[in-house]
Amino acid sequence: MAAVFPANQVIVVGGGLGGMSAANQVVECGGKTVLLDKSSFCGGNSTKATSGINGAGTKTQKNKGIPDNAEIFIADTLKGGAKKPELAKVLCANSAADVDWLVEKFDLDLSLVARLGGHSQPRTHRGAERFPGMTITYALIQMLEKVAEKTDRARIITKAEVFKLIMNGKAVVGCEYRKAGAVHKEFGPVIFASGGFGADFGSDSLLAQYRPDLLHLPTTNGEHCTGDAIKMGEAIGATTTDLEWVQVHPTGLVKPDDPDAKVKFLAAEALRGVGGLVLDANGKRFANELGRRDYVTGEMWKSKPPFRLCLNKAAADEIIWHAKHYTGRGVMKFYESGAALAKDMGVPLQTLVDTHQAHYDAAKKTEKDPDGGSWPAYPSGKSWDEASGKTGSGKKFYHNVIDGSKVAAEPFYVAIITPVIHYCMGGLECTVEGECITKAGVIPGLYVAGEAAGGIHGNNRLGGNSLLDCVVFGRVSGKAAVKYTFGAGDKFRLCPTPPELKELVK
Repeated sequence: MAAVFPANQVIVVGGGLGGMSAANQVVECGGKTVLLDKSSFCGGNSTKATSGINGAGTKTQKNKGIPDNAEIFIADTLKGGAKKPELAKVLCANSAADVDWLVEKFDLDLSLVARLGGHSQPRTHRGAERFPGMTITYALIQMLEKVAEKTDRARIITKAEVFKLIMNGKAVVGCEYRKAGAVHKEFGPVIFASGGFGADFGSDSLLAQYRPDLLHLPTTNGEHCTGDAIKMGEAIGATTTDLEWVQVHPTGLVKPDDPDAKVKFLAAEALRGVGGLVLDANGKRFANELGRRDYVTGEMWKSKPPFRLCLNKAAADEIIWHAKHYTGRGVMKFYESGAALAKDMGVPLQTLVDTHQAHYDAAKKTEKDPDGGSWPAYPSGKSWDEASGKTGSGKKFYHNVIDGSKVAAEPFYVAIITPVIHYCMGGLECTVEGECITKAGVIPGLYVAGEAAGGIHGNNRLGGNSLLDCVVFGRVSGKAAVKYTFGAGDKFRLCPTPPELKELVK
């Protein structure tokens, strides 16, 4: 333990959900933490996450009679793009306990579930109000703020830009950061949870290095997402993986009065989960709305823009907070009827009628004969849906469908959408404990969680797995780092383990 002489705290870099999960976990284990965030407030991209958090075998699912478990979830995640079964297993096997941890320890409402693209069960949890990323992340921020206010077990320092790791031999023993023009140091093991590089657009940026073909696209990432953890890790020999795998999300929202804005708001994948249809400029479907993100984006590149995401009344009612929020921001529009929508799109009403009728017919045939159909389906089997079947990824799951005769008078919520840089699957390579590694082995004192980590999702991340990744690997790395500070036999433990985080802040 001389490498950390011994450390009396865990340093967490980044105040999004990954960092907040790690910091709260450190405190819950009886450790001390200091959290550093380069922005003026915590939250990061996590607060923008709109669809929810995945969990397989949660209490919410059991209450709803959803037959899900870790094995089914692992299979979906591997089929969805993950390439390292040992990391996928940690992600999925911890999911139920970690979603329940959020509900029980932070009094969160995660009582609604939806089925997103690539999932064979409804397992993406959200609450009735607001965006789940916002409510979950803020609950953990508020808890850590209270711990910092009432005890000496946590500190939060904002506007703190970490730029260098402090080494003792091969071990990480702290970091240096800039704040208000001065350089400061903190000592202890470091957990990187500072996000990806989806807004790293400079000529020497990680995007320019690994995906120059994407530099022209807009992004959903805040300007803080410049790959700092990856660059600092590489500087001390940490290995990276999958940096070329940058996820382009199909449903960035276009604001009609500012169509070229570089930063776009994201349309929650749950909008498609509740039954939203994606139409091309001619008013026709061209893809399986519930296919993988890279697949839907790929079909968009082959089709004619502008693209629209259309929710009928039943679909919109199921996710009405989102629909009204987007409408209020000017990135979604309410139409009193399908006739009004057709007029605005400049397409014959009959086209929208035919599109919905074909979708409705496929849904009804699937009800009667789920294994029939003449098209290959995603994730497996056969599909009755011609529009998506022709792409080789036929639609298998339908929700809130309406027949063509309803379209003319049906109210719709509609958004114009475009592909956007969304998520970096690559990052610092890590073990199942969240430890960073070199070619020679584990780097003592350096951990990673959330989007800064690589290898968890392979070449495509499933919706709802990013918030889960933050919580699972935030907690895993928090436990590993705090154990590291305690030393053998907990010799250097400074604080008793609290019975409950809530007990600390009474």
